[in-house]
Amino acid sequence: MADIAPPPPPETRVALEVSPEVEPGVYASFASIWHDPDVFTLDFASVSRQPHPVVDESDGRTYLHVPARVVARVRIPPAQVFELMKALEQQLSAWEREHGKPPHAVG
Repeated sequence: MADIAPPPPPETRVALEVSPEVEPGVYASFASIWHDPDVFTLDFASVSRQPHPVVDESDGRTYLHVPARVVARVRIPPAQVFELMKALEQQLSAWEREHGKPPHAVG
């Protein structure tokens, strides 16, 4: 008797809904990414005031202090990070095909 394979799982299609409050989005010129064992946290920030030089009291060295405000914090499970990386790569490649190489980011 031949084994009958189970049918493949149905295709998954996520239908995103964006609330009117979220739809405009927020501008961010900086991202900070950190993690713990259970979650990756992505902080998106925008420079909030003019950068200015500051002297580090611990070693006397001068550095450029850039005040920035977090405008959005997104927390995702580690498994989702791989999907995010793939999606970013696909979108960046499409953007480069349409617009050329991006200028180098400063910072």
